[in-house]
Amino acid sequence: MRLTESRRRETGERASGVRPTGRRDTEGMAVASFVLGLVGLLVLNFFLGPVAIVLAVMALRRGTPRRFRALLGLWLGIADIVVLAVLMAVNGGTSWSVLG
Repeated sequence: MRLTESRRRETGERASGVRPTGRRDTEGMAVASFVLGLVGLLVLNFFLGPVAIVLAVMALRRGTPRRFRALLGLWLGIADIVVLAVLMAVNGGTSWSVLG
């Protein structure tokens, strides 16, 4: 029993086996949500928009120090879904082209 208990202390694991989330994890989620939301405005908005929203919400709930970037990722993810809805209403499909 002592061997497993001391090993958990060294690795930082809790009794449930879940590793505590660090500050860098939440910063990465905030930045990833921003980047995915930004890229989602151009391509794959039906996939990247919801992923950006989920990452932004997770980062905000875990108390990220990059709160503004997470909020930008959240708004860009929502904008991705709005762009998708508008394109589907106007063109009748999910694809679009800059050239017309």
